[in-house]
Amino acid sequence: MNSFVTTANLSRRSLIAASTAAASSLVLAGCGAGTAAPAADTKEKTKVTFCLDYTPNTNHTGIYVAQHEGYFDEEGLEVSIVQPAEDTAETMIGSGQAQLGVSYQDYIANVLSNSPDLPVTAVAAILQHNTSGIMSRKEDAITSAKGMEDHVYATWDMPIEQATIKDVVEADGGDYSKVRMVPYAVDDEIAGLRANMFDTVWVYEGWAVQNAAVQGYDVNYFSFIDMDEVFDFYTPVIAANPEFASKNPDVVKAFLRAVRRGYEYAVKDPDSAADLLCAEVPELDAALVRQSQSYLKNQYVADAASWGVIDKARWARYFQWLNDNGLVANKIDVDAGWTADYLEA
Repeated sequence: MNSFVTTANLSRRSLIAASTAAASSLVLAGCGAGTAAPAADTKEKTKVTFCLDYTPNTNHTGIYVAQHEGYFDEEGLEVSIVQPAEDTAETMIGSGQAQLGVSYQDYIANVLSNSPDLPVTAVAAILQHNTSGIMSRKEDAITSAKGMEDHVYATWDMPIEQATIKDVVEADGGDYSKVRMVPYAVDDEIAGLRANMFDTVWVYEGWAVQNAAVQGYDVNYFSFIDMDEVFDFYTPVIAANPEFASKNPDVVKAFLRAVRRGYEYAVKDPDSAADLLCAEVPELDAALVRQSQSYLKNQYVADAASWGVIDKARWARYFQWLNDNGLVANKIDVDAGWTADYLEA
């Protein structure tokens, strides 16, 4: 089986690209300049490179709040936030080009199965639950997985993705062979639905569904975790290079302390957090950022005891599902790929 990271990397992560703009002419329509970040002190800092999974978005708010509010400075860190170029964040982290970054549990599964020499370990959950599902046009009345029959689905051509669609369609009494597939080839799912390029698409509720609300476009949406608890895996997570972490545990702990403060800030005051994200990344669409932030304020911690917690049983359950369904080239240890050693209570 081919690696499902390389086939899905750009298309999956382009879910959050639609509201970003490279041209400076769009900045004035976006978040705006905001306020200046606090001045850093002159003490020598420990330098850390943090690699995002794609372009900045509200999954990353706590990181940017920590940067803007000086939480990293207070922990003695100088953090450079970078985006992956040709390589994935996992490659950047595993090779040591970045010490920490954003990943996903299913991507870590692929690393464990196919690239054991590329070490990547999850050290904290950014969101407590999987907030993804299937979005479609309201008028098509597709309100469950069975309704995907005789409709066009935009696929990332990713083995684990297609196996998931097959699983949920058949569990809902549908015929998977009747789901017609086209390659995922858009940056904006709403535009794709409007243009009838596809009828259903896998999206993240915190971004694409909120984008539909901002645009005033009526959609139906149903989530994966409402269909089967096995799909409540961790996406996204903060991951570390385990060799770096084992040699520099205090640095990783300090980083997570600062980031946790950032996400706690976003939970307590989402509007202010949205403004700070906009101050750090002014090309973002301000309306979408604020709409998304309002939704995610209840997702960063949710029902966990505190931000960042990873539940061992839930992590293992998803890895076991991958093993049982042959979705990894080599079976993986269901307890591998994460640690709670650096997240302080």
